[in-house]
Amino acid sequence: MNIEEYRLYCLSKKGATESIPFSKLPNVLVFKVMGKMFTATEIETFDSFSIKCVPETIEELRAEYSALKEPSYFSKNHWSSVEMDGTISDDILYKWLDISYDLVVAKLTRKERLELDNF
Repeated sequence: MNIEEYRLYCLSKKGATESIPFSKLPNVLVFKVMGKMFTATEIETFDSFSIKCVPETIEELRAEYSALKEPSYFSKNHWSSVEMDGTISDDILYKWLDISYDLVVAKLTRKERLELDNF
């Protein structure tokens, strides 16, 4: 997966938007659904991206995949950083992006989910 494939896949998600919201981190591209972040990456290098994970399985995944690391800026109990070192197949990367998106959608209010259904 390259950065353009990552970007297009994230934007293909229902209601997904992209922005560069952090003034002190002008190269960090963030993808959100209904204003809630589900992934982010550094656009200059695309050497990793951050995803939300299921807290109950996050440690197992990190043990199984050496490219899955504790994130620098997010809660290590809910987020992981995925190093783009070529050791994880694109299929798994896309699956993890799906899970991250779905976790955020599951936490939306009923009103937000109804609004999302209209996209």
